[in-house]
Amino acid sequence: MELRQLEYFVAVAESGSFTRAAERVHVAQPGVSAQVRRLERELGHDLLDRSGRTVTLTDVGAAVLPLARAALGSVESARRTVEEMAGLVRGAVRVGMVVSCGIMDMPELLAAFHERFPAVEITLAEANSDELAASLVDGSLDLALIGYAGAAPAGLAVRVLADEPLVAAVTDTDPWHGRESVSVDELLERGLISLPPGTGLRGALDAACGARRPRIAFEASAPPMVITLARRGLGPAVLALSMTEGLHAVRITDPVPHSRLAFAWRAEGPHSPAARALIGLAENRVTTV
Repeated sequence: MELRQLEYFVAVAESGSFTRAAERVHVAQPGVSAQVRRLERELGHDLLDRSGRTVTLTDVGAAVLPLARAALGSVESARRTVEEMAGLVRGAVRVGMVVSCGIMDMPELLAAFHERFPAVEITLAEANSDELAASLVDGSLDLALIGYAGAAPAGLAVRVLADEPLVAAVTDTDPWHGRESVSVDELLERGLISLPPGTGLRGALDAACGARRPRIAFEASAPPMVITLARRGLGPAVLALSMTEGLHAVRITDPVPHSRLAFAWRAEGPHSPAARALIGLAENRVTTV
């Protein structure tokens, strides 16, 4: 029994005609008929009733048809698996991450991926979260580590690594040192140190302020510089709670702003085999963080 015999039999059964089946499989009609006859002889039963104007299944043919489809489906699955592995051998992935993020060890993730798939080419870029999200949506990136506030960016699937409240981080000389909390109204009265628009932390701050705009006295592109400016006593720095080592963290209330850090990728593909493998590894890392 050969796979092409099963393929031709299924084509005839589904089309009800040897001629239409031949067109479907791109083989001359006598060739299709001959192969189906060989299959019937091998099985010892007629599978098709050729007596009418339309070819129909015999009782045996009706019983064999789902088995033939399943066999062909298994072969196709095997072919796709081989193609995906070949894609991993010659593939490439494009990864992005927010600047100076210390919560997730992206190099460790990429090293683990490279160990499994050493032939896949990997590129890594740092940018603000809004830029990374846009690059994911337009296909320029396959996976990114982004920050965001509120709902996940449109068009993206996410796996959250951290969901933290924002705080006002101050030195021991600041008027807010020793306080447990400040309201957003009080926050709006101070000149703040913050990351720029387009970052998850700034998005959370702006969302908490609503229609009002916070007064930003110092704006730095990465958290380490925001922290350094705050340690110099230049004002309250708006940071995630985990970033405030060496500073006094004052909770922000009414409302409490939250920022999320997450792996993100396009919610709807297409994803290359290499990209799917990396996304799977990243999802597994989330469960172990």
